[in-house]
Amino acid sequence: MSYRGKKENSPVSPLKKRRASWSELWVNHHHLLSSSPLDFAAKFQSLTPPISKSKTLLPPDFTLLLPDLILIRIIEQIPKSHRKNLSLVCKRWFKLHGRLVRSLRLPDWGFLASGRLISRFPNLDTVDLVSGCLISPPNSGILVNHRIVSFTVDVGSYQSWSFFEENLLSVEVVDRGLKALAGGCSNLRKLVVTNTSELGLLNVAEECSRLQELELHKCSDSVLLGIGSFENLQILRLVVSVDGLYHSLVSDIGLMILAQGCKRLVKLELVGCEGGFDGIKEIGQCCQMLEELTVCDHKMESGWLGGLRYCENLKTLRLVSCKKIDNDPDDELSCCCPALERLQLEKCQLRDKNTVKALFKMCEAAREIVFQDCWGLDNDIFSMAAAFGRVKLLYLEGCSLLTTSGLESVILHWHELEHLKVVSCKNIKDSEVSPSLSALFSALVELQWRPDTRSHLSSSLTETGIGGKGGKFFKKT
Repeated sequence: MSYRGKKENSPVSPLKKRRASWSELWVNHHHLLSSSPLDFAAKFQSLTPPISKSKTLLPPDFTLLLPDLILIRIIEQIPKSHRKNLSLVCKRWFKLHGRLVRSLRLPDWGFLASGRLISRFPNLDTVDLVSGCLISPPNSGILVNHRIVSFTVDVGSYQSWSFFEENLLSVEVVDRGLKALAGGCSNLRKLVVTNTSELGLLNVAEECSRLQELELHKCSDSVLLGIGSFENLQILRLVVSVDGLYHSLVSDIGLMILAQGCKRLVKLELVGCEGGFDGIKEIGQCCQMLEELTVCDHKMESGWLGGLRYCENLKTLRLVSCKKIDNDPDDELSCCCPALERLQLEKCQLRDKNTVKALFKMCEAAREIVFQDCWGLDNDIFSMAAAFGRVKLLYLEGCSLLTTSGLESVILHWHELEHLKVVSCKNIKDSEVSPSLSALFSALVELQWRPDTRSHLSSSLTETGIGGKGGKFFKKT
């Protein structure tokens, strides 16, 4: 018997299964199709591995497919008030949110000294360090607010006017912080800082060549030596002395240093400066591009007002909170600011006729005149405004001594007047408006007439029923 025959009669090995025939495959497939859907689902479920109940499947994060630049552009379309919530999504969005922040007011100096400020916000262009330069308890519930700074104090700690100066960081600490900030944020455009030195400003000027706006608090003449290193500086604000917070000194020497180093200034604000005629004259001669000058709560010497005639391109002059504009103005002022367009007086004492006359003579070319909450502006003082011959806009607010006749006697001579705004001037009455004044009102381009807020409010609510002691809304039923 051959070997082949023995192989055919031998039993089939269990490891080697016979291949199914075509007929068997067709029968099995037909049986699968003829079965019910529930049986098919049960069979399919039996073939799939069981899923643990403790594990939940999360939807895929498709933002991982987007590069950072595209995702940043998407986040930029979201309002700034909602961007902080996006930074809590994940670490990536936290970093992207930091790259979008451009402006920051530092509350804690340790955030800058530790380097976290630069790593968290690498693209800052505006930084305010004034609040961070003050050592204050973080967990105190007492918040002191000033128009230039806010800080917290403990109970009983704010007992003297020197509290601010006593709790300021040292000049060396502030300079080291400025050096670290300038090294990490070279794109700075605006910087607000207090109690720094010339060295600190030089460090910033060396790294931040694009800086255009600088605000210095508690500065002195020596600090201004570093101002000239800022090649592109256009806006400068010097807060030298503030009543109740701190005191420093900037004299004519400091103003001359400023004028020599900042010849490209466009806007300049001086708060609490002690300069004079020579300093203002130097600024006018050196800063040929100066267009706006603000003098706030000044302590300048007599005759400083005469230095304004050297500001040939000055367009806006603002005097704010000046107790006395000039103690002894020059009575023989023959020149004025030829390019001046706007004179704005806010919270100033205007009781001295000689000072007001000299000021109006210096600004006689102004086209826009603004008086806001000025003391002493009565009919006699306001009559000197007739020196302005080409006024197009007059804005009066909070001038309680001025009457309707005093207003009329001046504005009727302004033939180019187009805009008139009178707000909260209680001695200007609607009933005292003459026919000539009414004719002037009809020819104006813009008229805002609310001299007496109470009478205006009561007249506008006459037909609404409001203010009738509840007779309309609270009837008994």
